[in-house]
Amino acid sequence: MKILVTGATGNVGRMVVDELLAHGATDVRALTVDPDRAALPPGVEVARGFLGRLTTLPAALEGVEKVFLAPHRETVFEACRLAAAAGVRHIVDMAGEKGGHWQVIEDGVEACGVPFTHLEPGEFMSNSVDWAAQIRAGDVVRDAFGDVVNAPIAHEDIAAVAARVLLSEDHEGRSYGLTGPEALTRRQKLAAIGEALGRDLAFVELTGEAAREHFTERMGEYGDWYLDGLAQLAEHPQAAVPTVAELTGRPAMRYVEWARRHANLFG
Repeated sequence: MKILVTGATGNVGRMVVDELLAHGATDVRALTVDPDRAALPPGVEVARGFLGRLTTLPAALEGVEKVFLAPHRETVFEACRLAAAAGVRHIVDMAGEKGGHWQVIEDGVEACGVPFTHLEPGEFMSNSVDWAAQIRAGDVVRDAFGDVVNAPIAHEDIAAVAARVLLSEDHEGRSYGLTGPEALTRRQKLAAIGEALGRDLAFVELTGEAAREHFTERMGEYGDWYLDGLAQLAEHPQAAVPTVAELTGRPAMRYVEWARRHANLFG
């Protein structure tokens, strides 16, 4: 069974490749614009290309039975139609909460008629790297909505779920919301990073226009979108769900463990 992993240079896609190999997959093809950067293991077939460059996809899809679909909103409908035409029989996509920014990914997948499984992770733990510059500069992080609660997930756990779903025949037509194992405030996340670094970090709350300017400076056009998402979380906190553990047979990674593993990003 040939499996195509798209976005194989990206954080999740690259880990999906490793997870597939660890669970015995022997026919993995990786779609990447930069094979050198992806540093793919021996035995992985490389297809040079990109979901946004549709002319690269027919060759990449040749002989493929299953696809891990990285999120690329702009060409998702066309890419999925090409997958259907190539005879792909299962697409496992990474999208997001239903009805949100990434809903178009699921829409494109379902429109092509190929059996699907939707993976719907919440916020990534790695989003906390936005604090790295401030943490390197001192012990104070200025940010907004310090008491907002959600259950962020590690890239490693998304990849682990994706691999198990790709290697199984039992998940077609399913949607899986994915979170980490615990719901935390942003202040608690910062404290966990401090614990990993052996430092006492302080969260300074920004509000109003100061918060909006801060996020726009950090995230450009996505600043307003991210800040508005935090405001929604203030009204509707995200609880942790056990899906990762149920699908992988092991606990999802705790935030403090993620911070310890990636302490170099903040030091």
